Amino acid sequence: MENIEKQQSADGKKTAGRPIRILMASVFFVTGILVSLASYLYGFKTEIIIRNGVTGFLCGGIIIYMLAEASSRKRLSYDNGTKRDRFVVSYYVGLIISLCLPMITIEAWPYIFIFLLLGLFSNSEIGLFSGSTLLMFSVLLEKDGNYAEFFIYFVAGAVILSLLRDLTETTRIGFPIFISITCLLVLIVGYDVLFQNRTLSPAMFIVPLVNILVSIILMLILLNIFGVYVIRKSNDRYMDINDTEYPLLVKLKEKDKDAYFKAIHVAYLAERIALDLDLNARAVKTMSYYSKIGVIDGSSKWEDVKHFYIENSFPEEAISYLKEYITNDRSKPLSREAAVIYMSDTIITSIMYLFQKDKKTNINYDELIDKVFIHKMENGELYHYNISLYELDRMKALMKKEKLYYDFLR
Repeated sequence: MENIEKQQSADGKKTAGRPIRILMASVFFVTGILVSLASYLYGFKTEIIIRNGVTGFLCGGIIIYMLAEASSRKRLSYDNGTKRDRFVVSYYVGLIISLCLPMITIEAWPYIFIFLLLGLFSNSEIGLFSGSTLLMFSVLLEKDGNYAEFFIYFVAGAVILSLLRDLTETTRIGFPIFISITCLLVLIVGYDVLFQNRTLSPAMFIVPLVNILVSIILMLILLNIFGVYVIRKSNDRYMDINDTEYPLLVKLKEKDKDAYFKAIHVAYLAERIALDLDLNARAVKTMSYYSKIGVIDGSSKWEDVKHFYIENSFPEEAISYLKEYITNDRSKPLSREAAVIYMSDTIITSIMYLFQKDKKTNINYDELIDKVFIHKMENGELYHYNISLYELDRMKALMKKEKLYYDFLR
């Protein structure tokens, strides 16, 4: 019966994942077909229709690859790895808008908002490429499109994505929006307004200013919604489960105090290292606390422990990291976060073991840490993680700075 339930669960996951894969694959066909159709409706010659259609299929295929590759490597921002449909829907909205924009003046194109929308629901690289793709379609579908129109919105889009690439609840968005909007206004004036064949007058700035006002409103609405439903929702849940008094951790403490306190110590060390290396510190802390949660019922395999995370509504991002760490599939590179947990756990375990043998023993922490790292390098274990030698050296240095903390492990 247990095997049947597991098989049904696996089949259910495969079935649930099919709509997402189909939706992603549709980007290739929909992009090429819509661009070809738009080219025909705009009255272009056959050769231009073919060129634009081929460009649409090509760019659609690249976007699918970038999205799949980033998802498999866990390089999509926020929780986008488990909600790729948000990007696809946003892309389709942007695609339809881009195909209609050639009918209006270029000063009114809302591309700074489109770049931000696509970047938030994927990552900065995919947002930049997909936004540039849509911008290129608009330029190609114009009767007299030129490089200046592409350059204006490409630069403005790159600026907004670079300034708002790592949003948190405390991120100040006013200055980044001001910088990007100022950049957009300067580019529109420098590349378009000044070259219009008419006398310079205040009326020429009405459309660009309206565009900027509308873009600001759209970006503020988008950022507010994104902050409430993505950033804050995820952060609030991390704050709950990373509380040492969270019921699931209390259960671990009641079952095995040693495992509980070891998890607390590993989490302290690993979180400090993750913050310094600019890694996902909140996920690292969660991994430290809950990677051995199977102690509660004596289970250790992923299939047997994952119910703890699902029943407690862990963020999808945290579940993904925990699965990677617990499964420990070394057929592919493991994350840097996993490397931090692994080495922190090894160091804490080694120190606690020595203190259990003799609480009064005097440990040379620098020597111990050096030996552990050398041993892990020599047996090749650290080569399974996607972490650089510089980051390993930095990790080692940070561990050596925690000598006072290690004395609390006696």
